Amino acid sequence: MVKFTIDQLRQLMDVKHNIRNMSVIAHVDHGKSTLTDSLVAAAGIIAVEAAGDQRLTDTRQDEQDRCITIKSTGISLFYEMEDADLKNFTGKREGNNYLINLIDSPGHVDFSSEVTAALRITDGALVVVDCVEGVCVQTETVLRQALGERIKPVLTVNKLDRCFLELMVEGEEAYTGFLRVIENANVIMATYTDERVGDCQVYPDKGTVSFSAGLHGWAFTLTTFARMYASKFGTDETKMMERLWGDNFFDPATKKWTKKRTDSKTCQRGFVQFVYEPIRVLIKACMDDDRKKVFAMTDKLGITPLLKSEDKELIGKPLMKRIMQTWLPAQNALLEMMIYHLPSPAVAQVYRVDNLYEGPLDDVYATAIRNCDPEGPLMLYVSKMIPSNDKGRFFAFGRVFAGKVATGQKVRIMGPNYAPGSKKDLYLKNVQRTVLCMGRRQDAVEDVPCGNTVALVGLDQFITKNATLTNEKCDDAHPIKAMKFSVSPVVRVAVEPKVAGDLPKLVEGLKRLSKSDPMVQCSIEETGEHIIAGAGELHLEICLKDLQEDFMGGAEIRVSDPVVSFRETVTAESDHTCMSKSPNKHNRLYMSARPLEDGLPEAIDEGKVGPRDDPKVRTKILSEEFGWDKETSRKIWAFGPDTMGPNMLIDVAKGVQYLNEIKDSCVAAFQWASKEGVMCEENMRGCVFEVHDVVLHSDAIHRGGGQIIPTCRRVLYACELTADPRLMEPIYLVEIQAPENALGGIYSVLNQKRGHVFEEMQRPGTPIYNIKAYLPVVESFGFTSTLRAATSGQAFPQCVFDHWETMVQDPLSEGNAASTLVLDIRKRKGLKPNPSPLAEYEDKI
Repeated sequence: MVKFTIDQLRQLMDVKHNIRNMSVIAHVDHGKSTLTDSLVAAAGIIAVEAAGDQRLTDTRQDEQDRCITIKSTGISLFYEMEDADLKNFTGKREGNNYLINLIDSPGHVDFSSEVTAALRITDGALVVVDCVEGVCVQTETVLRQALGERIKPVLTVNKLDRCFLELMVEGEEAYTGFLRVIENANVIMATYTDERVGDCQVYPDKGTVSFSAGLHGWAFTLTTFARMYASKFGTDETKMMERLWGDNFFDPATKKWTKKRTDSKTCQRGFVQFVYEPIRVLIKACMDDDRKKVFAMTDKLGITPLLKSEDKELIGKPLMKRIMQTWLPAQNALLEMMIYHLPSPAVAQVYRVDNLYEGPLDDVYATAIRNCDPEGPLMLYVSKMIPSNDKGRFFAFGRVFAGKVATGQKVRIMGPNYAPGSKKDLYLKNVQRTVLCMGRRQDAVEDVPCGNTVALVGLDQFITKNATLTNEKCDDAHPIKAMKFSVSPVVRVAVEPKVAGDLPKLVEGLKRLSKSDPMVQCSIEETGEHIIAGAGELHLEICLKDLQEDFMGGAEIRVSDPVVSFRETVTAESDHTCMSKSPNKHNRLYMSARPLEDGLPEAIDEGKVGPRDDPKVRTKILSEEFGWDKETSRKIWAFGPDTMGPNMLIDVAKGVQYLNEIKDSCVAAFQWASKEGVMCEENMRGCVFEVHDVVLHSDAIHRGGGQIIPTCRRVLYACELTADPRLMEPIYLVEIQAPENALGGIYSVLNQKRGHVFEEMQRPGTPIYNIKAYLPVVESFGFTSTLRAATSGQAFPQCVFDHWETMVQDPLSEGNAASTLVLDIRKRKGLKPNPSPLAEYEDKI
C-alpha cells in the first residue's frame, strides 16, 4: 500500500529544507540494493515482508539474473516523521514530512562511471561497508569520487547478521572489527577531504554510523539504544551515546562506569553489554527455537503487541527476521542518519557551486545555484540518459540546481563542447514532459523546482551523454562543469553485422548505445570498422548485449577479439634538431622532442594543468613542482591530442619573423600528429615538442596552411623517431581476495600473465588474504576464468585501470615483444607492415 500520492510529493518539492538527495555507494556485493529495499518498503512501495529479496532498484532483467546492479536507478520517497524522532534536530525544517531522492548505484568497478553520474546530482552519500570484508578497493574509489564532488558521506556497517549466524564472534572481537572498518573509512575520508565541506569523518557516538543487516531488514544507530537505556540510567541521550562506544566499561555488580577494564568478571564494554549481547541472545533464542525465551524478551522490549498472530507461528530464520524487523526497523536508523547528518540542497549548494559552475561565481546563475532559488534562472544538469520502455527513446535524467523546469517549456541545451558566445553544440527545444523516476516506472508532474532530481522527455535527440539546460533567453549562461571519470575506456572491440543488410541498424544502435552509458565510446575507424571502447570485459559484455537485444532489435552481430589501446612516448631528448622543408622548398621548420617530467602527464589527465588554466597559476605549478623554466612555461602553444591531452607544443625560438602567423597551422599539425603517432598511429603521451627555429618565405601566400601543416607533421614524426620512441601499455591494479591455500594458484597465474604482486595483507581476524598486483590490460582477457580455475573458485579478482607503463624494449628493432605488438597493430589498422624510416620525414639541408 503506497503511503503517498504524487501531489503530496509535488508539494514537498517546494520545501527545500525538507529534501535530501542521496546516493548509495559501496564495493561490489556489499549490499546496496538490498539495503535500499528497506527504505522503499518504509515508504509503502513494496511489502515489508519482501524487502531484502526483491531488489526493486535492479530494474533490468539481467541485473536480477546476475544479482549485480549495472545502471544507477533513481527513486523518490516520501516519509512522515514523528515529532519524537525529530526533537533533537537543530537544522531548518518546515513540518515533519521529508522527501528523499535516492539513487542506487552499481558497485562493480567497470560501472564506476554510473557512480560518478549519480554523485553529481546528489548532495549526500550512504557508504555501505561489509563488516567482515571491510573497506575494499572500490569503496576507496567511490569515496574518493564522492569527496571530489564535495558530497557528505555517512557510513553503514552492513551484513551484521554474518557476525551472529556464520562467524559466531564474541562481542569484544566484533567491536574491534567494527572499529577497524570505521577507522579505515575515516582514513580515506581524511585523505581526500575538502576544507569547504568541513570534517567528513564519521563516528558512531555522533550518530553518523549505523549498523545494519540489509537482507533481514534491521538496522540501528547508537541513538536507538541510547533512547532505550537513557531513562533506565537516568541520564540524557547524548551522554548515553558516548558511553555506548569507545573505552567505557560497566560493571553490573557495582553499577559503576569506568574508563578502564577492571578485574571483575562481570565488567564489560558498554557497546558489547548493552548493544551486541541483547541482539546476540535474541537471535540465538530464535535460531534454537526457544520460544519461551524469545517471547519473554519481546515482552520486555514492548514489541509483542506489534507482532501479528501468524508471525508468532514462524520458526527459525523467518521468525528472527520478523522480530528483528519489528524491534529495530532498518528505515528508522537510516532515515535518522539522512535527515540529521546529510545536507539539504539549500545547505549543500552553497559550498558545491564553485565546483559546479564554469562561469564567474558572482553572476546571476551562480547566485541562483548558491541560494537554491526557485524564482531564479533555470540551471539543470543532465548527468545520464535512461532508456525508456518505448524502444530507442531516452529520458534525460538530471538535477535542477536553480529555477524551475516545466512541461512545455522552451530550453537552451548546452552540450559538453559548447563555448559561451558560440553556436556550437547549442540547441533550443521544448520539454515535452517532466516526470519523476520511481524505480521501474515514471510519474508525470507539471513542473519541478530546484533541489530535486527530474527526468525529461523529448530532448534525447539533442543530448548525447550529458548537458546543461537553461532558459531560452539566457545567452550569457555558462555550462556546468563536465564530470571527471575515475576509469578510462581502454578495452576496445570492433563490431560488424552478420548480415550486411543490418548495417543501418548497427549504426543507429551504436548511436543509442553511446547515449545510454556515460562512459562507452563508439567511433568509426578509417578502415570502416565500428569500434566500441569500454572500461573492462564486463562493461563491454553488457554494452554488446544491450546493443544487440535492445538497440538493434535482436539482429546478430560479429564481435572481434578485444583490442587494447596503447600510447606512444619518447624516453630521451632528440639526438639532434630535426628539420623538414615544405613541399615548395621555401619554408623550413627546426624542432626537437623530449619526454615530460614524471607525474606531469597524470597532472594533465586530472586537470591540474591544462589549456584553460590561468597562465600565472600554470607557470607557478610547472616551475615549483616540475622544475620548468618560467619563460618556457609561458610559451606553451597547445596541449594535444584533443586540445586537452598529455603532450605539449612549446615555442623556444628567439626573435623569429612571422612565427605567430604559422602558429595555428603548427597547432593543427601537432593535434594530428599527437593523435596518430609515427609507430602505429596510436595516441602519444608524455611528449614535449619544442620549436627551435623557422625559416619562412617573406610572401604570405607561400606559407599558408597547405604548406606548413604537412611539413610540421613530418618534423614532429622525425623528432619522435630520434628521441628513443617507446610504446606504453595500460596496466590494471588487481585486488584479489582469497584464502591462504589459494595463494599458490594466484601467484602462478599472475606470473604467466606478466603480473607482479606488490602487496599482500592478511585481514586481521580472518583467514583471508588481500593481494594487490599490477597486470597489463593486454593479458587480462580471460584472467578471471583462468584464476578461478587455478584456485577452484576461491579467488575474487577486481581490476581497475591504474596507470600507463613504458615498455622497455625498443619497438623499432626487430624480434622483441614491443616490435611484434607494433606489427600487429599496423596489420590490424591496414597500414603498411613496417614503420617508415627517419629519412622519409627528415630533409637534408
